[in-house]
Amino acid sequence: MQETVRNIAIIAHVDHGKTTLVDAMLMQSGIFRENQQVTERIMDSNDLERERGITILSKNLSIRHGGMKINIVDTPGHADFGGEVERVLKMVDSVLLLVDAFDGPMPQTRFVLKKSLDLGLRPIVVINKIDRPGARPDQVVDMVFDLFCELNASDEQLDFPIVYTSAKLGIAKKDLDDESDSLEPLFEVIRNRVPAPDVDPDAPFQLLVTSIAYNDYIGRLATGKIFAGRISAGETVAVIGKDGTIRNGRISKLLGYDGLQQVELTVAEAGDIVTIAGFEEIGIGETVADAEHPIALPYVAIDEPTLSMNFIVNNSPFAGQEGKFVTSRNLRERLLRELRTNVSLRVEETEQTDTFKVSGRGELHLSILIENMRREGYELSVSKPEVILREIDGVKCEPLEYLTIDVPEEYQGTVIEKLGVRKAEMVSMTPMDGFTRLEFIIPARGLIGFRTEFLTDTHGTGIMNHTFHDYGPWRGPIPGRKNGVLIAMEACETVAYGLFNLQERGILFVGPGVKVYEGMIIGQHAKENDLVVNPGKGKKLTNIRAAGSDEAVRLTPPRTLSLEQALEFIDDDELVEVTPKSIRLRKKVLNANERKKLEKQKKAGA
Repeated sequence: MQETVRNIAIIAHVDHGKTTLVDAMLMQSGIFRENQQVTERIMDSNDLERERGITILSKNLSIRHGGMKINIVDTPGHADFGGEVERVLKMVDSVLLLVDAFDGPMPQTRFVLKKSLDLGLRPIVVINKIDRPGARPDQVVDMVFDLFCELNASDEQLDFPIVYTSAKLGIAKKDLDDESDSLEPLFEVIRNRVPAPDVDPDAPFQLLVTSIAYNDYIGRLATGKIFAGRISAGETVAVIGKDGTIRNGRISKLLGYDGLQQVELTVAEAGDIVTIAGFEEIGIGETVADAEHPIALPYVAIDEPTLSMNFIVNNSPFAGQEGKFVTSRNLRERLLRELRTNVSLRVEETEQTDTFKVSGRGELHLSILIENMRREGYELSVSKPEVILREIDGVKCEPLEYLTIDVPEEYQGTVIEKLGVRKAEMVSMTPMDGFTRLEFIIPARGLIGFRTEFLTDTHGTGIMNHTFHDYGPWRGPIPGRKNGVLIAMEACETVAYGLFNLQERGILFVGPGVKVYEGMIIGQHAKENDLVVNPGKGKKLTNIRAAGSDEAVRLTPPRTLSLEQALEFIDDDELVEVTPKSIRLRKKVLNANERKKLEKQKKAGA
């Protein structure tokens, strides 16, 4: 049985065509009826995944091809969801490392490849998008080899097979000059180069839980790979916690995968990837074992969070107007529920009962959680992201990121100058066709607020990607936001005339006819100081008309900030108010006089 099973994960950088390749493999395996309606990016099932075009959650499927059952795990390409990658690599026996034939290896390629090499997996390198204009597959293969060497790959790992593909066209080749009209060469390499699962079918049953889901009808669902023995539906098993405690339970449902569908199984054997139900409490990293011979499996350590922010109950004057869930109890329950499935997340209660400290792997990791919560009807306020510091051998250390930037040559000087101020250290500079690739090691806090500035400086033509590198000694202070903000003086509805007079003071975030409250941020000031303004000021009406004074008011369209942009923009004394319908910026202390008092106290204390 194990001889015909192949367990592989597909790992790649964001947007290198990983999900598209999985689509093509599914289509060519014949799991769909000829007349069946099939959407693009079948594996991206989450709304946010479809909107953003990225994979956030790892997913399983299986393909039957030429007598083989190939279990495929599609993993996220973004380092912020690295917790997902680390868990699922434990389930597989090889990885397909997908690399864009133009871009070459990127930061997330480095991140996920390092994880798989550390686990001793032998990757198959897939050079995708060979039909892309400017593709340079031969150069990219050399770059991949250099990356393997840099990550201390073993001799066996360096002897990797190479397959050239165009996932969009659904073709694969072992050599660039070959003719091909299908992915058959890729399936052949998987069959020949991916080892059968290294498991013991005769030993007592062992399954390692690597992901958790929830079903309203059958409760918690635990997915993992069977490392030893066999299991039947209805059997009693032992669940071994991370702390070694053992509790018994019964498997009420045993599910496997056939294509994208989950199917009920009566029995499953070592090497299979299955989902089991029947446990009220079961966590990621726990072992499900034989009830009479419970033996725990070792669990892969997951990188710790590097960034934290406070999630606060919304207490603005508009609280409760747009959301269904607004209390601290609602917030606590939702965050604790997220902890069950999101292994990279940490939630701590603080001295204030309405505030929770939430730590994650990066801004995107946390902003996806906030976005999901607001779509579910939650209202909350969040503070500026802060990096998590550690003390290593008595030295204060901070998280460092590996940053890769592709930028047109004319802007590279500006970018290098801006990153210098943010304590970045250049690692390499490679000229490309009209572009320059710059690589840096930069403190994680140096990247907070940089993306917007970077896109402005490069007129939207620059591309930046970064991934966690390591902890390193504290690099000193980094200057924050240069500009102050425009703050609403009182609760009112914005008027075009009032906004027109404020336009020259800075960039507005709101248009006319918007309800605002005292202390709400309505724009960015052109100068360094904060300015309290009245956006609801109307024009004084008289019965005298003056030539030229009644010209139409012309307003510049306001800058609408996305959730990520808002989190990057705010300062230490500001919050982002998030509701199902709105994203607002505000001061922590809404009253202007109270803010002045606090400022005086700070100066006196300093």
